[in-house]
Amino acid sequence: MPYLIIVSLLWAFSFGLTKGITAGLDGNLVATIRLGLALLVFLPFLRLRTLPLRTGLQLTGIGAIQFGLMYLAYNASFRYLPAYQVALFSVTTPIFVTLFADAFDWTLRPRALLAALVAMVGTAVIVFPPGSAPNSLHGFTLVQIANLTFALGQVLYRRIRATLGSRPDHETFALLYVGAFALTAVVGLSQGQIQIYPSPAQWRLLAYLGLVASGLGFFLLNLGATRVSAGTLAVMNNAKIPLAVVCSLLFFGESADPYRLLLSLLLLGVAVWLAEKRDAPSPSAPTSA
Repeated sequence: MPYLIIVSLLWAFSFGLTKGITAGLDGNLVATIRLGLALLVFLPFLRLRTLPLRTGLQLTGIGAIQFGLMYLAYNASFRYLPAYQVALFSVTTPIFVTLFADAFDWTLRPRALLAALVAMVGTAVIVFPPGSAPNSLHGFTLVQIANLTFALGQVLYRRIRATLGSRPDHETFALLYVGAFALTAVVGLSQGQIQIYPSPAQWRLLAYLGLVASGLGFFLLNLGATRVSAGTLAVMNNAKIPLAVVCSLLFFGESADPYRLLLSLLLLGVAVWLAEKRDAPSPSAPTSA
């Protein structure tokens, strides 16, 4: 869980830095630059020797899904929804993580699903304003596609990582960014929207977003995903939102309802407890070596 806590704090702090500074930039441009810079971070560590071609292609495909499709759908949703609704409708990610994990394992984990539901409610408490019906069904659908692809990529990476043995994650992680960068660049170019016109301040922010928030952040997320249960992974997907509110209060002088924030953090704590809790074995149950 330490990796997931670090990435949650990293993304929570990033919200305050990025608020409004990328306004006016094409979403595909932002996604392509961020993923291209993230690729540059891990490209020097890439080691393809002894990596089966099929596994390499699978990792590339996972990146295209988890980061590429997610960014395309997420950025496109801002054309139809205000920012607060995009944040609100992103709270369903834990549910998708749990359902995908259960579907691939042909099982149902009621405790993990309950933890995901509590995490979703706990996040909605802090971002749910009155009258939050979606302004656009199309925008709402795009946010759910972003949530779905982001969750699916995490679960798929957990599964494929188990087949890589002792190979370090950083030796293959660049392949995920290859798939994501290629997808966003092709889509952007096909729409004729990739134009390089950020201001110097925006370039500095994009460098931070690409190298740190996306490059390091996505790596820590997927690394952490392989070291916790599916339920804990699901819950921690929403930890960044109440933590972002805390960062806004402490570092950026913004205001927030302290009671809703406290309730949100409390519910998130309950969700983590549920996800981490293990059922005690029955006294009559046999033990295994």
